[in-house]
This record gives sequence, C-alpha cells and structure tokens, in this order.
Amino acid sequence: MDNIKKKILVMSGKGGVGKTTIAVNLAYALSEKGFKVGLLDVDVHGPNAPKMLKLDDKELETQDNKMIPIKYNDNLKVMSMAFLLKKQNAGIWRGPMKHNIIKQFLDDVEWGELDYIVVDLPPGTGDEPLSIAQLLKDITGTVIVSTPQEVSLLDGIKSIDFSKKLKIPIIGLVENMSGEIFGEGGVEETAKKQKIAFIGRIKLDAEIRKSGDSGNPHEIKKLFNPIADKIEKICEVK
Repeated sequence: MDNIKKKILVMSGKGGVGKTTIAVNLAYALSEKGFKVGLLDVDVHGPNAPKMLKLDDKELETQDNKMIPIKYNDNLKVMSMAFLLKKQNAGIWRGPMKHNIIKQFLDDVEWGELDYIVVDLPPGTGDEPLSIAQLLKDITGTVIVSTPQEVSLLDGIKSIDFSKKLKIPIIGLVENMSGEIFGEGGVEETAKKQKIAFIGRIKLDAEIRKSGDSGNPHEIKKLFNPIADKIEKICEVK
C-alpha cells in the first residue's frame, strides 16, 4: 500500500443507498481521466463490485505469493471477495475472520503503483470499516453516501461520527437516488449543518440500474464525472 498516493473510503450508514454504485463509478471515472486506480471491495457478505464491471466470472491468479487483482482496463484493477466465493455461496464470517481477510487484501495483493485506491466498505460502522481504519495507513478521506430521506440521513450521520472519532478526514457527502421518490436536498442540508463538503447528487435513474446489471459503467459516466472531478480537486489539497 506504500505505492498508492490517495486512499478513499466509500461508506454509508445503512445498506441500499447505492454506495457500491458510487464506488464503482467513481473508480471508473478516475481511471477514464488517466489515473491508475484500484477498486477494493471489502463487503465480505455482499461483494457486488465485480458484477457492476462484468468481472464476476473472473478468477484470481497469484504470483510470488501475492494475489493479482483483476484488470478491468489499462488503468483500473479490482479486488473483491466475490473472486474467492462462488456466486451462490454466502460469506459466513465472524469478526476475527473478516479482519484477517481484509488484512490479506491490504498486505497480499500486488497493486503496483496507483494514483488512487477506492475502497468500497460494507454499510454501517462495524467490523470491516473499523479493520480498514486500523490497518490502512494515511487514508486520504471518506466519501459518505446517503439517500435524501431522514431515515437514511440518521445513519449517514453515524458514518460522519465514525470518521471523526477515528480521525479520518471527510472528503464529503454524496446524495444518491435524488428525486421525487426519496426527496431531494436532504444530504446537502446535512453537509451544511455538519460543515462538510457536499460533493454532488445523483438522480434516481433507470439507466444507472441498467448499467450496473450489464456491467457497463461507460453508459452512465457523464452522470459521475462531475463528482469525480470534485473529489479529485479536494484530494489534491489533502
């Protein structure tokens, strides 16, 4: 991990808010800008990042006792628990086992030199986020994802508190699934109250679902480029 310049954690207080969608498309957008990017999916129980990049049938290889991440394009490499489990198999892991597999993902993967690594955390503030926070050094910051309604924001604030208590800088908040169904503006208002950067909002859009199911982020990259641009600028000064 010493050869990685910027380390971004993408987290959310609750599941179902589209955190993996944000992480995958952020990593892809940064790679399209010419940066060397790693995407590390540490959601042990629901590792969906490979599916969103049409990599879910790939198998890992090893070299010199190191796991070789799966290459998506010339600039983007991916590592996920999904490459180690069969699609239908549940990851039945207790806390210490999850800590050990995350440690392996950090220590025993040959990432090479990267400009960014985007870490897709599972929802909440439990074992996996805590392990990453303890094991990964020099974290650039967290990107916290929430939908606009209050029930989601209540949990999103817990992610903010997690970052502050562990002294991890907060890059900013992203409002996902914005629009008529879940509302609009709640995340931006929370960012103002918490004095945190608001990175942008992604509208609830069927094209995003189609892109995730087909594993083709190119189809929706225009939606995520402004968020990637803003994160890049914030990271430049961290």
